[in-house]
Amino acid sequence: MGLATAKKFVENNIKTIIIGRNEKNLAETSKNLGELCSYKVFDLSNLKGIPQLVNEVTSEFGAIDILVNNAGINQKKAFTEVTDEEFQQVILTNITSVFVLSREVARIMLQQKSGCIINISSMAAQYGIPYVIAYTASKSAIKGMTKAMAVELSPGGIRVNCVAPGFIETNMSAKALDDDPQRKQKVLSRTPMGKLGQPDDIAEAIYYLASDAAKYLTGVVLPVDGGNSIGF
Repeated sequence: MGLATAKKFVENNIKTIIIGRNEKNLAETSKNLGELCSYKVFDLSNLKGIPQLVNEVTSEFGAIDILVNNAGINQKKAFTEVTDEEFQQVILTNITSVFVLSREVARIMLQQKSGCIINISSMAAQYGIPYVIAYTASKSAIKGMTKAMAVELSPGGIRVNCVAPGFIETNMSAKALDDDPQRKQKVLSRTPMGKLGQPDDIAEAIYYLASDAAKYLTGVVLPVDGGNSIGF
């Protein structure tokens, strides 16, 4: 979904900086997307390094107009078998790093008196899904954070919104569904459109929320799920 979003931004002449842990993948992606795409190698679980990361980006590229908090990890495991360390690792990446990065970027945006922050939640925050307790907790928190951030930051010119993807064809969803046909069938049976979404579907929603077409939207949690959240 991050790749699809970066591609959508570049296609619309938005200078895009992608962040990740794998320099080989980042360099290849940046090369493929062209001169409007740059990259920074960074592990967002390194909270203490985030302020310096933001400083580097602003020093090198100037203003930060859009932040997309897309990084996330998942773990499929029975509730009673999840260790403290496993739970905290998901929370660290999916919530705490989002908070720290958003805080640092918001400081820049408040000086600019403009900006747009887009968080990524999940259908796991809409209803109970077994075996993903830490992920569910983290994505539920993202919904609440989005609304709290929007109320506090919007008077300063910063819009904060959230996309809640349904079940999208990604490597992460494949790990959760492909080895569990019954689970996959349940997903499809309660999705009125009867199919998994594509990363491009999420990219389009993120681009819309970042664009002037959504200039009067803030605090919104937008499901992009083929109707899964209202399916029966």
